[in-house]
Amino acid sequence: MSINTVLVCGAGLMGHGIAQVCAVSGHDVFLYEPDRSRAEAGLGRISGNLERAVSKGRMSDEERRAALRHIRIADALGAAAAQADLAVEAVFEDEAVKRSLFSELDQRAPEHTILASNTSSISITRLASAVRSPRRRRFIGMHFFSPVPVMPLIELVRGAETSDESEQSIRELAGRLGKQVIVSKDRPGFIVNRVLMPYLVEAMRAYEEGLGTPEDIDAGVRLGLNHPMGPLELADFIGLDVCLHVMEVLHDGFQQPQFAPPPVLRQLVDAGYLGQKSGHGFYVYPREAKA
Repeated sequence: MSINTVLVCGAGLMGHGIAQVCAVSGHDVFLYEPDRSRAEAGLGRISGNLERAVSKGRMSDEERRAALRHIRIADALGAAAAQADLAVEAVFEDEAVKRSLFSELDQRAPEHTILASNTSSISITRLASAVRSPRRRRFIGMHFFSPVPVMPLIELVRGAETSDESEQSIRELAGRLGKQVIVSKDRPGFIVNRVLMPYLVEAMRAYEEGLGTPEDIDAGVRLGLNHPMGPLELADFIGLDVCLHVMEVLHDGFQQPQFAPPPVLRQLVDAGYLGQKSGHGFYVYPREAKA
């Protein structure tokens, strides 16, 4: 099935990025938030991103205007869902919130509409149980990475009933978005977070034990392993609350100590120190430029 119109539910960090790449590739996009001001703020971030792309010579001003013409904001789900070939959920990583949204989408979207979740860790099969049985063939995990316009990967996750046709539709869309697809089985954390979280856990434990400062731990990884970011600054970038949630999903799913969230992470989250988005995490933001 050809995907022409995309409904993105959620205009935050991930949602506005997904809407942007879909619009730039020529797809009609509805950017939905029940609070219209949040949808307008998401559109404002997209506009700012595209203006910067023009100033850096990455796109023409006409391409910028064309992309913005493809985006409409919506604060009512019904009319937008009724026109969507694909609805992508990009709301907070809370299973109850996601299930409620998918149940409503199932009632409002046409039969052919594919429902996709941008979850980074929650079972796709479990989320799919929120919709009626016939829809589950058209339910899939479509995990983007932040920042969406820059990161070239989509992690595709099939639920127990996802059809080959739905997978193929998402693969074709990913190609038009300029993204590479990897396919994961429906296991806690999928592929990327299954590998990433123990790495972040160990860096946090090293800091917790006084092995080194955040700066030295991160510099050791950047310079010694040639990573673009150190693990603690990466955790701050992802969001410490998001890291904690994913670690909890992995630890609950596998019951293995390498996934257990370190006490220092819980303490930071309990204090409201969530990383870059709150201005404080393992570092205080804005940070001075690295030498």
